[in-house]
Amino acid sequence: MQLSMKWLADYTDVSDITIKEYCDRMTMSGSKVEGYETLGEDVSGVICGKIVEIDRHPNAERLVICKVDVGAEAPIQIITAATNVFVGALVPVAIDGAHLCGDIKIKKSKLRGEPSDGMFCSIAELGLTLHDMPGAIEDGILILGDVGLGDIPLGADLKEALGLEDKVVEFEITSNRPDCLSVIGLARETAVTFGKELNVPTPKKPTPANDGDKIENYLSVSIKNTDKCYRYSARVVKNVKIAPSPLWLRMKLRASGVRPINNIVDITNYVMLEYGQPMHAFDYKCLDGSEINVRDAADGEKFVSLDSIDHTLDSSMLVIADHNKAVALAGVMGGENSEITDTTATVVFESATFHPGNVRVSAKKLGMRTESSARFEKGLDSENTMPALDRACELVELLGAGEIVDGTIDVYPTKKEKVELPLDADVINAFLGVNLTQEYMADVMKKLEFEVSDDLKTITVPSFRDDVRCMNDVAEEVLRIYGYDEIQSTMSASATPTLGARTERQNFDNKIHDMLVGMGMNEIETFSFISPSWYDKIRLAADDWRRNCVVISNPLGEDTSVMRTTTLPSMLNVLAYNFNMKNTDVKLFDISRVYIPTTQGELPNEPARLTLGFIGKDGFYKMKGYIEAILNIAGATDVTFKACSTEPTFHPGRCAEVYAGDKKIALFGEAHPEVSETYGIAGGVYLAEIETDNLYDCRRADITYTQIPKHPAVERDFSFVCDEDVEAASIAAVIKSASKMVANVKLFDIYRGPQIGESKKSMSYAVMLRAADRTLTDVEADEAVRAILSSLETKLGIKLR
Repeated sequence: MQLSMKWLADYTDVSDITIKEYCDRMTMSGSKVEGYETLGEDVSGVICGKIVEIDRHPNAERLVICKVDVGAEAPIQIITAATNVFVGALVPVAIDGAHLCGDIKIKKSKLRGEPSDGMFCSIAELGLTLHDMPGAIEDGILILGDVGLGDIPLGADLKEALGLEDKVVEFEITSNRPDCLSVIGLARETAVTFGKELNVPTPKKPTPANDGDKIENYLSVSIKNTDKCYRYSARVVKNVKIAPSPLWLRMKLRASGVRPINNIVDITNYVMLEYGQPMHAFDYKCLDGSEINVRDAADGEKFVSLDSIDHTLDSSMLVIADHNKAVALAGVMGGENSEITDTTATVVFESATFHPGNVRVSAKKLGMRTESSARFEKGLDSENTMPALDRACELVELLGAGEIVDGTIDVYPTKKEKVELPLDADVINAFLGVNLTQEYMADVMKKLEFEVSDDLKTITVPSFRDDVRCMNDVAEEVLRIYGYDEIQSTMSASATPTLGARTERQNFDNKIHDMLVGMGMNEIETFSFISPSWYDKIRLAADDWRRNCVVISNPLGEDTSVMRTTTLPSMLNVLAYNFNMKNTDVKLFDISRVYIPTTQGELPNEPARLTLGFIGKDGFYKMKGYIEAILNIAGATDVTFKACSTEPTFHPGRCAEVYAGDKKIALFGEAHPEVSETYGIAGGVYLAEIETDNLYDCRRADITYTQIPKHPAVERDFSFVCDEDVEAASIAAVIKSASKMVANVKLFDIYRGPQIGESKKSMSYAVMLRAADRTLTDVEADEAVRAILSSLETKLGIKLR
């Protein structure tokens, strides 16, 4: 919201307040100031002059010498090439020492041997446009008489005469304060903040024409959807005279960042800025059936907005329609089919309020965010439609722009109810930690236009303050006017401070992170959004469950259109990038999440993942070592490694799954050759995807001390012949479970050869036997060995070599 300080001065006195003080104190009272701009500061030394004589330049065909009366004793001489100057013309004259837009400095000089005391100015050199000065020409000198300014005294400072000088403050108005999206709203806040009087005149009611003509002869209004339109007020103006607005109105619009157009359109914009109530003007002759219907649009209905853009509407949108067609999109923009033109003779003024959510959704769907929609979508006061309509009609009469037809149409299905709240100084003081009197609080609320009961105990919330609905809101109003900086610092009496600390899960994740960094790995961070085509690159089947993704409804592009269900393609992308950059000695890990869809309408599950990856040869056991280190630091028990040949992303003979009990912890191995080729990586690529939520569940929560064994162990070596598909881990597991005396099992050799037989292998294990309370005898050791061999034969069908 841009606020002209000149316009603000119409309602409250700010002459004794510096602009910096104003911005600071308004921010502290809750109306945040983004900054301010001084208009007209780049123009100085420009005065009004009258051309009294024109002669040809003796040394240049295209130049003329003008004698100009600037109110001094003698005229000055200006040389110009402009073709639109004439004797008697009032023109802006930049005299010696003047400054113009574009950092132009004017000095006396000679042009082709003749002296020139300055220059004439165009509208651009004054920082103006054709909309600011209708009647001017763009490529010539500004003739003041052509723009209705022929009464400016000679020698007068044009910056002052044209109203170019102003200070404009830009506010960032929060969504709960739509009342401050107006000059009057900010004037109210200013008056309360600085303890000034607020003077907002009540708009005069239109003067009756008493010619027997009534609005019922022109128009009827009906609201078909009262859930989306709360109130619709209308008046008719006849005998309209379309013309440029007066200078004072154009300059106020210009300072507020609104382009002047013509008197009728400018009046609606002026009232919107002044009262915060968007209005619209329809050309009456364009309304078929002399009726207005506020209705839902039809699916596929066509609409051309004032900016000449075609739109296709749907039934969720609200339109203002005549008997046959939509003439405006409610709360957003009018239609080209009913706009005000130079031939408009009768106008219908609309002042209405609409459902804020519907206006926002409609504007967003059509990409039509406007000054009007920006206000409506925050929720406007239905009680403000009639004062704004009265003000518009007052301006019509003031500007002589037309005659107001007797009567008003005001359709208001459900009147807004008043809200009453208690004003209890004791409760508010206890809540805020201040010591203010009941009288002070009541005075503040009165200045903010709340009604206060005679006993000062109850307040009635004004209709434009929908954000005040409970004691906390009332306390905030009191405090922001009292001053946040006035609150004294005290120790908290009701709260006990707590010491911040990481959670157990955060400590667990950090421990793994630090260990991986210590092992020479580098952490990466990858996007959760990926392309569906990435699943093709890792060879997932069409019916693989991981292709069922959460789809982004408004993605930046196809490459970020779904949320990943596996982190493997993200890791492969980073490895491929490093490989292409000749950085092959890279070991990476990524702590992130995947997103698993749930039932319709529910948020997805977001399990955590730890992903490892590196490039190299013969890296399977190296990756297994990383996994074992992670399992060890987590303290996971009952861990088993199982060969896996069904994962399409991995080499079928170099892939394994890791379990702790019955919980799957990880999947790791060498990437499938086709995957490596797809990503353009030569050599082996080794990946691991660890389910850290399951790993955390299987952690060793408490570390218990185990005494160092006092008694020696007995070691026995075994070599077994088994089928190729028997896993080393399964043999070790059977050995451990065969006897409680087994302290450790270690595989130390695998042999394949003709002596063993085809599809067979020999596996050798070192088994450590120990009892905690004694030294084992040979008999006890032999008994344990027999139990081990028996269990292996029974469960796996293997025997000693």
